[in-house]
Amino acid sequence: MIILAVETSCDDTCLAIIEAKGGKNPCFNILSNIVSSQTELHRKWGGVYPTLAKREHQKNLPFVFKKALKKAGNPKIDIIAVTAGPGLEPCLWTGVNFAENLAREKKLGLIPVNHIEAHIFANWLKPIRKNPKTIFPAVCLIVSGGHTQLILMKGSEKYASGNIFSSVKYKILGETRDDAAGECFDKAARILGLGYPGGPTIAKLARQWKLQIRNSESQKNSKLNIKLPRPMIHQKNYDFSFSGLKTAVLYDFKNRSSKTKKAKEYIQTMSAEIQQAIVDVLIHKTIKAAKNFKAKTIILGGGVAANNQLRKQLKEKAEKEIPKTDCLLPDNKYCTDNAVMIALAAYFQRQKMKNKNWKQIQANANLRIDEKL
Repeated sequence: MIILAVETSCDDTCLAIIEAKGGKNPCFNILSNIVSSQTELHRKWGGVYPTLAKREHQKNLPFVFKKALKKAGNPKIDIIAVTAGPGLEPCLWTGVNFAENLAREKKLGLIPVNHIEAHIFANWLKPIRKNPKTIFPAVCLIVSGGHTQLILMKGSEKYASGNIFSSVKYKILGETRDDAAGECFDKAARILGLGYPGGPTIAKLARQWKLQIRNSESQKNSKLNIKLPRPMIHQKNYDFSFSGLKTAVLYDFKNRSSKTKKAKEYIQTMSAEIQQAIVDVLIHKTIKAAKNFKAKTIILGGGVAANNQLRKQLKEKAEKEIPKTDCLLPDNKYCTDNAVMIALAAYFQRQKMKNKNWKQIQANANLRIDEKL
């Protein structure tokens, strides 16, 4: 089966073509995976400007489509998939309209895909395990610029056509009450004058700070004493809140002298503390949920899932505290928005959507993973 997928939920124009083979243990061959980034365009705004992103998607999609087809060797497409939500509504509609026109022109079926679910399926680029008993129940941590959610994923031991996800069900255990983790990274970086996007820059500076600790004694003599809060970390629920963390960064920054604010040591130390505060909260809540729901698998997904400290510390914590629970981490390049994950989600959910009429596809900016498309 050849699947063409379109992803325009935010500021990246993405199109991929994959070949799916196999039954209970499918394998996927990525024929093309094109991502046209708008990061530089939105940098001066400090974030994504929706109407500008929409115009760029409209301009980019025809060229990205031709490039993807050419790179894939112009294969015969069997089905088309498109992100229907959640995301920025103007951007979502651009992708949905483009995919609908393609489906009409080529007389092909069109599968709507939930963007959050696609982040989960990014972990299945490699062949899945045959026995569903080794996967479910699973606790999924989806963490990005727009979403921070803990999701319980359940599946049936009886499944059709070798597809263990044909009857999968989701329940949102907790989510952020204000800023998402990625949004907190961006806002904290803006306070420190680091620009957009903030996550990769803060991670880089935190890494430099750690290297300095290893290679010198200077940190022992440092007058900096930065300790940020870990919001809601000890509450019994599974919700998150990162707005207060951002505010704590702002207050600390304002209370520093002009000289300190510009100092390399301060920026690196603060970056390391920001990153660790976010990672601590995410991991604590995820491990707690995995224990309470007796999860056989922890699944990580979303743009912030590319953060090396989150990946490393989550795996180490899981191995130490719940060694019988597997920890699935997607390849770094498939953490951020891409159309490959959209194609994978469409493949695994094709039974549910096989009778879906492309005329009925609707973009939904607030679509939740426990809602029907």
